[in-house]
Amino acid sequence: MFGTQLIDDYARQIADEKQASVLNGSAAGTEKRYQVLHQDYAQPDALRRLAGSIKDHTLHHLGDYLTQAEHSLTQRGVHVHFAETDEDARQTILTILQQHQVSRLTKSKSMAAEEIHLNPFLIDNGVECLESDLGEFIIQLDDDIPSHIVKPIIHKNRRGIANSFLREGVAEDYNDDPQTITRRARVFLRKKYMDAQACITGANFLCADSGRLVIVTNEGNSRFGMAPAPLHIALVGIEKLIPGEADLAVFLNLLGRSATGQQLTVYTEFINGPRSASQPDGPEQMHVVFLDNGRSSVLASNCREILRCIRCGACQNVCPIYRQASGHAYRSPYGGPIGAVLSPLLFGDRFPEFADLPKASTLCGACNEVCPVNIPIPDLLLRLRDKAKREAVPSPAAIPMAPFALLATSPNLWRSAMSMSKAMNHLPLDVAPIKPLQDWLGQRTLPPSKGGDFRKWMKTRRKPQH
Repeated sequence: MFGTQLIDDYARQIADEKQASVLNGSAAGTEKRYQVLHQDYAQPDALRRLAGSIKDHTLHHLGDYLTQAEHSLTQRGVHVHFAETDEDARQTILTILQQHQVSRLTKSKSMAAEEIHLNPFLIDNGVECLESDLGEFIIQLDDDIPSHIVKPIIHKNRRGIANSFLREGVAEDYNDDPQTITRRARVFLRKKYMDAQACITGANFLCADSGRLVIVTNEGNSRFGMAPAPLHIALVGIEKLIPGEADLAVFLNLLGRSATGQQLTVYTEFINGPRSASQPDGPEQMHVVFLDNGRSSVLASNCREILRCIRCGACQNVCPIYRQASGHAYRSPYGGPIGAVLSPLLFGDRFPEFADLPKASTLCGACNEVCPVNIPIPDLLLRLRDKAKREAVPSPAAIPMAPFALLATSPNLWRSAMSMSKAMNHLPLDVAPIKPLQDWLGQRTLPPSKGGDFRKWMKTRRKPQH
């Protein structure tokens, strides 16, 4: 019997208000990206291909660039650590914090930190870990998880946020005016910044040639977090490396336009290392923790192109499946098309748990068309579907393809089937012989067949005169 995938079950139960928030937010992001990218560049696809080739080159020589980056960072006074697993990363960060007797810190937005579940780990070990990105702060208040790479609260609306602020004591009264919400969050976070003993960030890029760390935000929270804190820890996925600073011109222009429809993200920070003697503010010590956590295995697979990703969220915004289901349906920090590829690969020992995600796609190709580093996501989804089949991972919603293969490879059978295709419009799908198909169609609409006329037209058309 045909069943449904877990993502289908989630999408069927999603609240209308939440689904509307995701749909409207993602559609608006796609439109803004298209307008600004095509307004500023005559050939944006050429720029995407260039960015993809730079990332491919970096991945091909990743070992060399990691060595170079370690040397460059060390020369700048940065302590460098390598974490093979999520547990290694968590323990490394906790050890650094304990050595500096840190009990309070602020943290800027980091998908790598979400990936390794850093916040709950630190809190369980007695460290107050406060998210300073407004969206992530709201997620933390609600004990929720992000549903978008760039816009973590895309599934929420201002009424729910105002209620959360009132419930958690961030506000003394209910007010869902967006400016008021932002101002109240700013007042609450300001004291936390000043009291923090450390700041944890991610990184958007790390230049191997100079060791310069690049962080982009639209709120300036990472800058504010680092300014008063004596200790800065950056958790950086090894795929975030780029060869040199000259490459930033390509990636920064693409990232802002693809993520939020901006020509450049509001705050673009270049971190040189711990503060120098001439600087009045900034961390006295800086640590960079390079995270592998399955990335080396992905690099060795036939889906290595997914490591080009610069975490812009454009593929999520354009994806019809994501718009209907939201990021939470993907059961991973990475939702949408990027998550449908990355999650089964990163969490390889749990592949059967995520093997349904590559099937949550229409293979329309829109994700590839908007990707700023030209990742062939539909091809990667097909490769993962093939992997699931070869490893005999159960698939409750899989449709047997053998009958279609027989039709598609037999011209006579195909012609006969096409001539009878319109009969499907009158077929009682609830009768017993095809009940399994009816179960599958319970959540899907079969469009009316309009085929069967092309071959007739071909037979009667006039032959060209010579």
